[in-house]
Amino acid sequence: MKKVTVKILVSSVALAVSPLAFSGTDIFFTPLTESASVATVHADASGKKTSSDAEINQPWVTPAGISQTNLTSMSEIEADIAQSVVRVPGIGNIASMWDMIAFDPSGKFIFIPHETPMGAGVTRYDIENDQAVVLFQGDAKGIRGTKADWSADFGAFDPATFTPNGTLLLGEEWSGQGRIIEVLNPMAAPSEIQIRELNSIPNVSHEGLRFSADGSTLYFVDEWKSGSLYKIVFSDPADYSQPSEVFVLKVKKFEGDSSLNWDTEINEGQPRTGAAKWAKLTNKHGIATTTADPFKNGISATCDNPDTFGGRCAADEANATPFGRPEDMEVGHLANGNEVIYFAATSERTVYAVEETGKRNAIVRVFASDTGTPKNLGFPATTGVMNSPDNLAQDVNGNIFIIEDAPNGSEVGGDIWFARDTNNDGVAESIDHFMSIKTDGSEATGMIFNPTQPSQFVVSVQHPDSTATNVYEEGFGDALWEFDISGVVAPVK
Repeated sequence: MKKVTVKILVSSVALAVSPLAFSGTDIFFTPLTESASVATVHADASGKKTSSDAEINQPWVTPAGISQTNLTSMSEIEADIAQSVVRVPGIGNIASMWDMIAFDPSGKFIFIPHETPMGAGVTRYDIENDQAVVLFQGDAKGIRGTKADWSADFGAFDPATFTPNGTLLLGEEWSGQGRIIEVLNPMAAPSEIQIRELNSIPNVSHEGLRFSADGSTLYFVDEWKSGSLYKIVFSDPADYSQPSEVFVLKVKKFEGDSSLNWDTEINEGQPRTGAAKWAKLTNKHGIATTTADPFKNGISATCDNPDTFGGRCAADEANATPFGRPEDMEVGHLANGNEVIYFAATSERTVYAVEETGKRNAIVRVFASDTGTPKNLGFPATTGVMNSPDNLAQDVNGNIFIIEDAPNGSEVGGDIWFARDTNNDGVAESIDHFMSIKTDGSEATGMIFNPTQPSQFVVSVQHPDSTATNVYEEGFGDALWEFDISGVVAPVK
């Protein structure tokens, strides 16, 4: 029998802020054997509901020894006149939509993007002082439906990431115009916040946003059923607004139709792994090499509409390889030293690893999948299924955690998985059942490790039913939960 300790996971703070993280840690917990049952909510005679005890006190099933602490919630913020948070009236449990949160480099502040269909904005949460404040949000006029209505509005802020320059990037996903917004002074008072649209980055349904280790390149995806993986190599890494080279990933053996969904007949069975190249969408001066304008704002999802996102149409023209709803991503390094991009393809129930082998060349592998990767290898099996992998997180050692999208059903909660890649070759040997959520109607999102406290991570509970004030009398609402693995009970093999 072999005891596994967690020392390497809670090593030095210096390592926690290093961009050169390598995976390869063995499993450090005893995996779960089933997904959580969704907790029963309370209702009075009139049908008004209140949050379950589990949602308020302990919404997660975790391995033994992992602590969970509520940092803040919609109900807490809205009960305090000194705090603020985005709530768009009249749209029930999607009124706030806390999504893919970001830490500042100090680990003292969390930035919460709001994935609301209109009126989207960002909240800054001060952990030490337990205070939340809205930095900015749209005017909600985008609901009218024309491009002009979005001039002072924002929709579906999904990804958020701190940049090497100390700014904050936010991306519009399924609503808005496919824009990237940069907050130039995210630590300023709300009245002094400055933002700008980055016209150097193609307009797509943004989800994953991550920088290379040297900060010169930004990787991103188009969250669509024919979505692709992109990168922009900045001409001036100190100023993201400058025209720069943009590329899109193309698997060499793929011979399908990039404009069609990944699972259409012509694309079914086509290879999406193997040798790949980065096809240019712009030259080094940021001038498009396609007839489609990659930087065009749009409000439509399809390229047969003149008001569609420009980046998607340019990628189709370059015959980029389509994936099934690529979503969040992480950037790390393999054992051979090459940079690797992990991204989740939700519709495929797969996480890919893209190894960079040169400025224009790459190798694509399946990192983990529901049917192709063993679960809980060497431990009791789980009945859990890796449904809709959506978000990814990376710990201090470069290990990847996979977070599911919406719950597996109304009675079964969504899960988080630990991808065990002990030889760090970009192919996981096992996905180990790590956590499962019990909150009614919610999904886990935005899992992220604290950059200065490597044993701690935070997860957002998004769109629980309790956010809807017309249904819930005392709803807890969207919430942030902090976890600490320093006390985890090590497994015995």
